[in-house]
Amino acid sequence: MRLIIQPNADQLAQWAANYVVSKINKAKPTADKPFVLGLPTGSSPLGMYKKLIKMHKEGLVSFENVVTFNLDEYIGLDAKHPQSYHFFMWKTFFEHIDIKKENVNIPCGVAEDVDAECQAYEDKIKAAGGIDLFIGGVGSDGHIAFNEPGSSLASRTRIKTLTTKTIVANSRFFDDDVNLVPKTAITVGVGTIMESKEILLLVSGAHKARSLYHAVEGPVNQMWTVSTIQLHRKGIIVCDYDACSDLTVGTYKYFLDIEHDNLNPDSLME
Repeated sequence: MRLIIQPNADQLAQWAANYVVSKINKAKPTADKPFVLGLPTGSSPLGMYKKLIKMHKEGLVSFENVVTFNLDEYIGLDAKHPQSYHFFMWKTFFEHIDIKKENVNIPCGVAEDVDAECQAYEDKIKAAGGIDLFIGGVGSDGHIAFNEPGSSLASRTRIKTLTTKTIVANSRFFDDDVNLVPKTAITVGVGTIMESKEILLLVSGAHKARSLYHAVEGPVNQMWTVSTIQLHRKGIIVCDYDACSDLTVGTYKYFLDIEHDNLNPDSLME
């Protein structure tokens, strides 16, 4: 596992965006062999999406032959609902780049048979050849996607009941009214995530410090699903200084030392 420590959230976003662009360009995707991205919603990726849009407009990257799979969707919200992840992704990212609509995949929160929708989504990821680069945020309780504490580390795409902590945290997108936040969601599973060829997690802010500690220094366990990145063959966490406050000094200095030549985002574009 790699830990890339950046001074602040803006530089974290730039590092992540440069990494994504470098991976897409290196792959030289075509219509027959696209590059497959796993994409998150929420506040964690917003800065990265803004950087990617800018880089696309500058001609540094094309998403024409990129296929995306979003990680989750609220059950009960259709694609036109302003708080659905369909709406979020198009407004925040997709409508600003050259991605093809047919290459965008997001679970349907209003499917008649939600279990069948989950299986179909899992099958579609496999049919695409798996996810080349999975990008995720991390909750303050260490969850990735909507794999809440206690989720099976072998879980697949499924229905998940959200914890009160997650509902309260997400109420900021629903006029701070917890009663408006859906109580269940479709989410890709931890097992699904772990089959990705690469994982890149974004961790920013002091309120995520405990999650980062469990991801880097704690044991692998189902109460902190982010900890499974320790088992991945090619996992990267990019974080800011504030998120490092619970790490031991030795761990912090160790990763600064071994990643010294990789901390400048521009080095990824050379």
